Amino acid sequence: MRIDLHTHSTASDGTDTPAELVHGAAAAGLDVVALTDHDTVGGHADARAALPAGLTLVTGAELSCRLDGVSLHMLAYLFDPDEPELARERELVRDDRVPRAQGMVAKLRELGVPVTWEQVARIAGDGAVGRPHIATALVELGVVGSVSDAFTSEWLANDGRAYVEKHEFDPFDAIRLVKAAGGVTVFAHPLAVKRGSCVPESAIAELAAAGLDGIEVDHMDHDEPTRARLRGLAADLGLLTTGSSDYHGSRKTCRLGEYTTDPEIYGEIVRRATGAFPVPGTGG
Repeated sequence: MRIDLHTHSTASDGTDTPAELVHGAAAAGLDVVALTDHDTVGGHADARAALPAGLTLVTGAELSCRLDGVSLHMLAYLFDPDEPELARERELVRDDRVPRAQGMVAKLRELGVPVTWEQVARIAGDGAVGRPHIATALVELGVVGSVSDAFTSEWLANDGRAYVEKHEFDPFDAIRLVKAAGGVTVFAHPLAVKRGSCVPESAIAELAAAGLDGIEVDHMDHDEPTRARLRGLAADLGLLTTGSSDYHGSRKTCRLGEYTTDPEIYGEIVRRATGAFPVPGTGG
């Protein structure tokens, strides 16, 4: 089995619609794909409706969190999307995305970049607006050569000149809420230092003690020594280890299925979940 547990669609900051994503996953030879858009489950229904035969969909979301001033992302799998407390907190995060993005546009204009809110809103479309949409605008304007080039201290990184904070989950609350909704939590790309500051390993240990299920190890932003370090940490803490593409369509260079999760790990995630269950494709 080939299993990719971290992808994004136009419901957040990917460039493939949910339908295009699941058909692309099947074409890439995947058996299982998780749709984990940022702080939203808005793409799940369309993905289900288009799910090809032979492909299983894992419903999920990537939750925006902050701990001691450091941003981190928590992958949440197979939770009940209608559980009210978790749904309310996701809505708070989503509602803050527009004023936050508008604040970053304002900062960029103060720095002399002729970006407009109308341009960013056009790029975001119906998706949950975020930094990748603003980065795409910078690419369109010729300010940077690629989306990844915008995530530096000069522009949009966590310590960047145009960065604006947003409402985010406390990660301990995220773990508690996801578990209460029957879901499973995996810390996404925990040592992706190229993205900015990362939480220390001691914080990962505290999250594990609070019920964190796993950490994402095989990821394009982790080099081989980092992956080895994370595998050792996971073994010490009793955490599951996953691998995923973090696919965003044409907005990033990673390919569907570029990194995958061991079938035994996937089976354990499914076993632990009680809020929702994987959806087998019957043709769509």
